[in-house]
Amino acid sequence: MNTPTHPTITFIGGGNMASAIIGGLLRQGHPASALQIVEPWDEQRARLQQQFPGATVLPAASADLHRSDLVVWAVKPQTFKEAASSNRAFFAGALHLSVAAGITSDSIAAWLGSERIVRAMPNTPALVGLGMTGLFARAKADEADRALVESVIKTTGEWVWVASERDLDAVTAISGSGPAYVFYFLEAMRDAGAQMGLPAETALKLAIGTFVGASTLAQRSGEPPQTLRERVTSKGGTTHAAITAMESAGMKASFGRALVAAQERAEELGREFGA
Repeated sequence: MNTPTHPTITFIGGGNMASAIIGGLLRQGHPASALQIVEPWDEQRARLQQQFPGATVLPAASADLHRSDLVVWAVKPQTFKEAASSNRAFFAGALHLSVAAGITSDSIAAWLGSERIVRAMPNTPALVGLGMTGLFARAKADEADRALVESVIKTTGEWVWVASERDLDAVTAISGSGPAYVFYFLEAMRDAGAQMGLPAETALKLAIGTFVGASTLAQRSGEPPQTLRERVTSKGGTTHAAITAMESAGMKASFGRALVAAQERAEELGREFGA
């Protein structure tokens, strides 16, 4: 086990989310020598070895791993049970952090034989240090465990704790899947701009800049979105025409139904691939 300042962290799975967390840890001064990655795919393992020199990268967990303070389960929901069964013997006494969508902590506890579990629902902007992560801790994960998880997650962006595990399904619908909604609207704005005669790359640049600026304004102003929207929606103006068209099309209600569909699918994943 490493020092409390630089705990030994093992990642089961080395995909995009694991890479985002590892990159953030390294940028914050966490030594590569205190990071261990288990990645069965040869091509991905070679990429990780090149991207994170000094980290231990292995095709499978074994007794050769140093004792882990924290194990990050960055695996797909459908492979979690098998991964847990294959690797649990090597992680006695570790805190476990899952970033797998939908899989409940009850299932994880049954598979790992441990109650020190925190579930996380991150999102892909973690890749650029601007992620938003929802966190839930089981009762046996104490304040020190929560602090350790926060020290890891803060390298990827911001986070919120939820009191009920069921709330993570709503987090999944809002922020976990949320970047895809933004990209969807960016596509629509790009395509509309092109139809109006703008070069597609110009329309996309305008759209991206608008999302970044509006989000930053919402974050810094502290005012509710409705107030900010009303300030740029003059009666009879261009924005009013656009908002009226959206309301007539039932866009807000449709968008709400889309988020509920994402929430329900997160619940289904837990039932489908859980214990």
